[in-house]
Amino acid sequence: MLLEIDNLDVDFKARRLTVNAAKSVSLHVEAGEVLGLVGESGAGKSTIGNAIIDLLEPPGQVSDGSIRFNGEELRGKDEDAMRHIRGDRIGMIFQDPQTSLNPLLRIGEQLVETIQKTKRVSQAQAQQNAIELLESVGITEAKARMRSYPHEFSGGMRQRVVIALALAGDPDLIIADEPTTALDVSVQAQILDLIRGLCKTRNLGVIIVTHDIGVIANIADRVAVMYRGNIVETGDVKQILGDPQHEYTKSLISAVPPADKRLHRFASVDYIDGTGDATANTMQRIDINTHWLGKQSQLQQTHIDKDNKAPAIEVSDLSLSFKLQGAILKRNRRMLKAVDCISFAIAQGESFGLVGESGSGKSTVARLIAGLHKPDAGSVEILGQSVLGSQKDPLVKAARLNLQMIFQDPYSSLNARLRVLDIVAEPIRFYKTSDNEKHTRQIVKDLLDHVGLGADAALRYPHEFSGGQRQRISIARALASRPRVLICDEPTSALDVSIQAQILNLLKDLQEELGLTLLFISHDLPVIRQMCDRVAVMRHGAICEIAETETLFESPQHEYSQHLLKLMPRMDVFG
Repeated sequence: MLLEIDNLDVDFKARRLTVNAAKSVSLHVEAGEVLGLVGESGAGKSTIGNAIIDLLEPPGQVSDGSIRFNGEELRGKDEDAMRHIRGDRIGMIFQDPQTSLNPLLRIGEQLVETIQKTKRVSQAQAQQNAIELLESVGITEAKARMRSYPHEFSGGMRQRVVIALALAGDPDLIIADEPTTALDVSVQAQILDLIRGLCKTRNLGVIIVTHDIGVIANIADRVAVMYRGNIVETGDVKQILGDPQHEYTKSLISAVPPADKRLHRFASVDYIDGTGDATANTMQRIDINTHWLGKQSQLQQTHIDKDNKAPAIEVSDLSLSFKLQGAILKRNRRMLKAVDCISFAIAQGESFGLVGESGSGKSTVARLIAGLHKPDAGSVEILGQSVLGSQKDPLVKAARLNLQMIFQDPYSSLNARLRVLDIVAEPIRFYKTSDNEKHTRQIVKDLLDHVGLGADAALRYPHEFSGGQRQRISIARALASRPRVLICDEPTSALDVSIQAQILNLLKDLQEELGLTLLFISHDLPVIRQMCDRVAVMRHGAICEIAETETLFESPQHEYSQHLLKLMPRMDVFG
C-alpha cells in the first residue's frame, strides 16, 4: 500500500472555538492508482492533502489518527525529515498558482532550483530537464519562456508551471489540489493525460483534490466524497458517478451543468444537515428597490443616458503585444502578439462568451476593456463612449463607472488586511452610491446573503475562507456598485458545482432584473452553453469564430471550435 490514512482528525483551535476540519477520515491509495477527493469548498479536501505532507497552517494540527507512506509513519516526523519527503517522494500541486510561484524569480530559475535540490544534477542538465518539463505540460516556446516571470503568464499557464514543479523530483505520490482549475478543456485534457500516463508508466499514486466532477469522471479510478470534514461515500468512479447512494453525492452530481443541452436555470442543490436529512438551500433575494439600488452617482446621472441604445461594449481592431526579449535593435526583439486585431460588439442586456485555450488572449481582452492594459492599436467603447482617453475626462470616467470585473484569482484580488465588510463596501464608498454608512452596511449584508456566505461573514478576513468562498466575496464586491456591464473572468473556476449553480443562477437573475450585460470568460464549455447568448472562440490572440451559442455547440464551423467541443468532459457515460 502506497498511502494509508486511518481515523485522521484535524483541528483548528482558536481562543473560544475548535473547528474540526477533518473527522475520522480513512483513505488509502495504491501505487498506480488515481484517487479522486471531491466535495464543496470548505469540506476539508485541501486540509487532508496538507496534513499528509505536514503543511497545515497554524493553528491547524493533526489531533488523532495515522498517516503511513510506504509503511512509514509520517505523523510526528520533524521538519528536517519531512523536508526530504516533500518533493523527492511526495509532490504537491497547490490550488493557487499565483501564490505558489516566487514573483521575483524567473520561471526557469525556480524549476532549475527545484530539479537540482531533488535530483542532484548539474546546472546544464537541470536546464534541459526544466525545458522538457515545460514542454510536457503544454507550454510553447519553452526555452524562451524560461526567462519569463510568473506575472507574464496567464492563470492557466502559471498552473502548468506549478504542475511542472511538482513533477520535478520524480515523486512516488502526487497530491494535486485543484490541478486543472484554471485550465481550458484542451490543456486540461493534456494535463489529465499526462498525470494518468505518469501514474501507469511509473506506478505513481495520485490524489486529485477537486470540485470538478468532470475531472473525476475523466481520470479517477476511485472516488471519496467529503462533506463537512467527513467522508460520506467512497467507491469505484463508475459506481459513484453512475449510481450514487448518499443524498449529498446525488446533489453534487445533479448540479453539474449538462453539456448536451441548455437549461433556463441550474438545478437546485440539496445539502445534508447533521441528521443526514436532505434540506434545500436557497439564497435570499436582494431587496432591489430599497437597498441595493440606492442612489446613482452624480456622474452616472449626468453623463450616461440609461436609454442609450448603443452597444454595451464595442471593440474595434484591438491589438496588444508583450515583449518577451528586449534588444537595442528592433529586429532582435522577441514579441508576443497577445491580441491580434480583434473586433466584436455586445448588445445591452446580452451575455457574450469568450472561450479558448489558456494564453489565447481572453483575459487580456478583458483587461483591455477594463482599462487595465493600454492597447497598441484599436478602440474600446462602453455604451457608446470611448474609454481609452484621459481618466480626467468626465465622459470617460462616467463610462468606466458602469463596468466592473470579477477576477479569475480570488486569492490575490482581495486585500488581506481588510474585513469582508470593507472589501465589499469599498466600491460603494468610492463611487458614493449609498446614502449613508448604515445603508452601505445593509447592502453588504444583502450581497453576502445573496452569494451564499451569510451576513456574519462581513466581520471576518479573507484568510478565514476557502478559495471558493473568497471568489464569492469577489463577486459580491463586483456587484456592489451596481454596474451595467460586468466582465466575468472565470468567475466560477474556484467554485464547487453546488455553489457554481447558485452563483450562475444569481448572475442570470441580476441580468434579468437589472438588464446587466455580461462578458463571460470561461474554459468550462458547459457553463458557457448555459450562460451565453453568443460565443466568440479565440486562439493565438485572434477570433476564430463568433456564433449564436446553440449554433456553435451543435454545428461549429471552425476546425479549432470543433476540436474544443470534442474535448469537452461528459458525464452521460455514467448515467
